[in-house]
Amino acid sequence: MPSRGRHQSSSKECLRAIGKIEAMPGVVGVIIGRSYGGKSLGQGGKTGEIRVQREVSGGLKAVTQTSKGLQELFIRTKEGAAEQVWKAIQEA
Repeated sequence: MPSRGRHQSSSKECLRAIGKIEAMPGVVGVIIGRSYGGKSLGQGGKTGEIRVQREVSGGLKAVTQTSKGLQELFIRTKEGAAEQVWKAIQEA
């Protein structure tokens, strides 16, 4: 599934990280959402770092640090695989 969304200003590092997530078992695809300039994931937030925020129906809501701010992501998972995918992202 190709990455889609309203705004695709992700850096090369972010696109690489998204590609790794799409290759994980249990992931159907990653949808790129809105971009927010000037914000940060906080201490040690490197470009391309992905932080899962919460589990929602159908997958996970997450954000990634871009060179210019934050990019929203929706990680679509297979039924029952969200928790496993969340753990795999944290360990990566």
